[in-house]
Amino acid sequence: MDSQSITKKKRDANIELLRIVAMLMIITLHFNNQSNALLKLGEPASGVNIFATILEAVAITGVNVYVLITGYFLSSSKVKFSKILSLILQVYFYTLLISGAMMLVEAYSVKPDDKLDRMLRYLFPISSEHYWFVTAYVIMYVLAPVMNAAVNTLKRKQLKVVIIGLLTWFCFIKSIVPVKFGTDRMGYDFGWFICLYLIAAYIRKYNVTLFFDAKRSALVYLISVIVIAAFSLIFYKINLETGAINCDTGLWEGKFTYYSGVPTHYNFFFTLTGALGLFSVFRFMRLKENLFAEVIRIIAPYTLGVYLLHMHFEIADRWVEWIEQIIGEIPLDNVLMYFIHLVVSIVIVFFAGVFVDWIRKYIFNFFGRVLGETRLFKLIKRVDDDLC
Repeated sequence: MDSQSITKKKRDANIELLRIVAMLMIITLHFNNQSNALLKLGEPASGVNIFATILEAVAITGVNVYVLITGYFLSSSKVKFSKILSLILQVYFYTLLISGAMMLVEAYSVKPDDKLDRMLRYLFPISSEHYWFVTAYVIMYVLAPVMNAAVNTLKRKQLKVVIIGLLTWFCFIKSIVPVKFGTDRMGYDFGWFICLYLIAAYIRKYNVTLFFDAKRSALVYLISVIVIAAFSLIFYKINLETGAINCDTGLWEGKFTYYSGVPTHYNFFFTLTGALGLFSVFRFMRLKENLFAEVIRIIAPYTLGVYLLHMHFEIADRWVEWIEQIIGEIPLDNVLMYFIHLVVSIVIVFFAGVFVDWIRKYIFNFFGRVLGETRLFKLIKRVDDDLC
């Protein structure tokens, strides 16, 4: 095998760097939420509240970007059964092992009346949406061969019409109508992921140049962030001035109570444009082939493990509190200290997740070598060969 063919097999370092950035953005979203720093309807806004809301606008594109990356690469490759199985086993590794570890150290938080529901979520993590993202992601992955066949079969104009139709259904209408529709899951579902997958597949197949160049792409991302932040702040202000507490529900209700949250929905129009802008910036980027690029390629495949670790049911609502015990209480009255706390927390969570997933991969590789000649593994390989 010559050096040229080896180079071709290397992952694009620029896109792998974007994968890491997307996961850092996702952790930021979770930190803002778990630290209770975001604006709350009906409550006066502090400097930290406004800062966290702006950060939310900066980071909200992370999920869409992560799915776009998957669609971009998976749409041009063969979807192996072994890869889908490995993804599902990776989910079970976290749902079962972390639960067992928490029981072992007597830190298990489940209440007696929630025991059955919690056990079902651990045993059936995909169906029960233990992780909503993983449920949508796995379904998208399973449907990838069907979508790839459609992308390769349909004419360009036909595929474009399908994508525009899906965007109209999932994105355009909900972005301007100030009421919630029954079918709108705010982008927290596989329907939206399929839409993103097809967009990425279209970009890949026809080598679409988004927004002309890197500078314009960055400008699209920046404008999208500004619009999302502005909408969030404006509708918060409108609700604060026109709303009141509903005596029956105890919740604050104003003229645009629902729409105040729409700017930070994953299927909001400017969340999509922001994701496409950021994705385009990194497509134009060219990283030098050096040590940094190799480190990026090593770390990026473990990013899903970062999500699976810190968003496990037993950890999702507690990791911010645990970090507080290490580096101190989160200051919600000082923007600079809040930002420092955020950065330190993100670094801890990210590298802890990478380390745990590295161990997980090492274990998987070990069992793969040990069981490689068994009938089950030969059957899986035969299914892979049939699919490919």
